[in-house]
Order: sequence, then structure tokens, then C-alpha cells
Amino acid sequence: MPKAPQVEIIYCRLCHWGLRASWMAQELLSTFAEEIGSVTLTPDATGGVFEVCIDGDRVWSRKEAGRFPEIGELKRLTRDRIAPGRSLGHIEKG
Repeated sequence: MPKAPQVEIIYCRLCHWGLRASWMAQELLSTFAEEIGSVTLTPDATGGVFEVCIDGDRVWSRKEAGRFPEIGELKRLTRDRIAPGRSLGHIEKG
């Protein structure tokens, strides 16, 4: 049986982005309950960091994008990586 994908959300603790990171983790766990093996929240103290990695590969960087991901956007990126072809329902209608 293949290993379930591991998601890591790295967030700036100095910026107090822990709540945002935990909310996004909860959303991913709810949406991909069957597919995700775990979500790890990793505090960072270098300032301004907010990254999402799946199995060690970065799929979102606040620094590169210049903003936080919308939750639908993050779910689509995650879906494309771990469950291609799966419908996300209403998130994709708009």
C-alpha cells in the first residue's frame, strides 16, 4: 500500500499566523480525509514565512505569490497533487 501524502504548513510564529495555518490544516484534513496521511504545522521565526509543502515539495509560498492562498485555491493545488481528477464540488464552480 502506498504511503499517504504528508502535508506541512510552515508559518511565521512572529507574525501570529498559527490560527490561519491551523484553519487551513483543518480544511485540508476535512476535504481529503481519505487521502492525506498527516498535516504538520511548523512554526518558523525568520519572519513572513507561509509555505505549504506536500511530501517535501513546496506547492505554495506566500513570499513567491505575494499573498496567502485562498482556501479553494489551496484545495485545488492539493487535489491536483494527491487526487487528480477528483471533484471538489462547489469550490470548482466559480
